[in-house]
Amino acid sequence: MKHIFQKGSNPEAPLLLLLHGTGGTETDLLPLAEMVSPGSSVLSVRGNVLENGMPRFFRRLSEGVFDEEDLIFRTKELYDFLESASKKYDFDRERVVALGYSNGANIAASLLFHFEGALQGAILHHPMVPRRGIALPSLSDIPVFIAAGKNDPICPAAETDELNQLLLQAGATVDVQWENYGHQLTRSEVEAAGSWFQKNFLKE
Repeated sequence: MKHIFQKGSNPEAPLLLLLHGTGGTETDLLPLAEMVSPGSSVLSVRGNVLENGMPRFFRRLSEGVFDEEDLIFRTKELYDFLESASKKYDFDRERVVALGYSNGANIAASLLFHFEGALQGAILHHPMVPRRGIALPSLSDIPVFIAAGKNDPICPAAETDELNQLLLQAGATVDVQWENYGHQLTRSEVEAAGSWFQKNFLKE
């Protein structure tokens, strides 16, 4: 997968796996990583699917309707890529926290839904429920941060509430940050994600 790896200055900090939104690239979220955890190593990945020329991490059938078969395939593809990248770049595979926005947040959530131990934690900006009606692996002691917009036309509040419940039922600890905006990223939610990351992963 096309990607950027940057070695961090703090060996104690988990690696940040950056996953862009629809139409983004592997450079989009680098400024967010700098705000959330400047000392972390970064692995920023570009989605392998094109929709009208725009990179995505998996196909969809229409707005908000995922191609479930492709989602499962692409989630495994990303999981396998993480395994090989950890060997190539010599980072601790057990210490990876995803930071995803929109489509990238959905594939990050899908990693949590499909593979036990895939992530040490996740920052999900404006995610949806990746799949319904499946048994989730144990997410015990996995912290998850969700940022959601109260006026998000793509991801309604009920979607956020459902995802929160599914993660909690699987044992995750979830913090939800509500913004009075739509689907766009806001500085305040990124700053809240940084405080959350500091509290959960950079304890003194």
